[in-house]
Amino acid sequence: MSLSFQLAPEPPLQRSLKTAIGCVGVGLHSGVKSALSLRPAPADTGIVFVREDLPGTAPIPATVGHVADTTRCTQLKGADGAAVNTVEHVMAALAAWGIDNAIITVAGPEVPALDGSARDFGFLIGCAGVVEQDQPRRFVEVLKPVTVHHGDRWARLVPHAAFAVDMTIDFDHPLIGVQHIALPRVDLASFNRELAAARTFGFAEDVVDLRAKGLALGGSLDNAVVVAHDHVLNPGGLRWPDEFVRHKALDAVGDLYLAGPLLGRVEAKGSGHMLHVKLLRELFADPAAWRYADFPEAAATVTRSLPVMAQQGAD
Repeated sequence: MSLSFQLAPEPPLQRSLKTAIGCVGVGLHSGVKSALSLRPAPADTGIVFVREDLPGTAPIPATVGHVADTTRCTQLKGADGAAVNTVEHVMAALAAWGIDNAIITVAGPEVPALDGSARDFGFLIGCAGVVEQDQPRRFVEVLKPVTVHHGDRWARLVPHAAFAVDMTIDFDHPLIGVQHIALPRVDLASFNRELAAARTFGFAEDVVDLRAKGLALGGSLDNAVVVAHDHVLNPGGLRWPDEFVRHKALDAVGDLYLAGPLLGRVEAKGSGHMLHVKLLRELFADPAAWRYADFPEAAATVTRSLPVMAQQGAD
């Protein structure tokens, strides 16, 4: 027998890392080898990138206002022009773990690609550990639908009690075609299960053109899924049959975390970094579309059940 009772609602607390941890790898687009370190930060710091190889340059806040480019990745730029590329995968891992405050140092122009997914960044966060801080989390709550378009592609944010994704892609390719994934709540468990290991992907026929434009210079079968006309070139194949849409959803999680913790569902068809950033800018441009909330509806009621004997003080 058990007795249920309600506790007074308490705001979720901000989180940071317990200790610093790092890795070394090659940038997907730059091809430059660089070191990355995830470091603890005080409450209310936010996520901040620092170009460790450019001493004296200003820190780069991971906010939508600091996005400078969305060509094949998300680039952040600081007040003095220092930039860091391909932040979306580490941002997705930070979002899944609920990390509000961290200093991320990068000794190069781009976050290391590692295996092309967010899995290794999540592993690093788990190894470093997570600590709750003494300030409440501040959520961005979506109050009404906001939609952006680019041709026949679109993305939308709608009110929802938690952060959720509903993603569709449609590629004219026999190995991809139309794929869809929907997660009604993106938390650490669902992210790790459904999205974290999904790798970035590209098409073999585009490699020469991309490299001529200074992109994909560090791309390989170790950090991307490469698709030929009728097969995947990676020896191990795909991690899921629909790995492509799962990676697009992963990108959305990382890009939208540039707003901080969100309470809303992102629905999208054919979206990418440009539409994700455009969507956040459209949201913040309308004061009636959002508000800050310390007490999200999903966390407003906390219920606990304890055995009756335990409540009576029995051993």
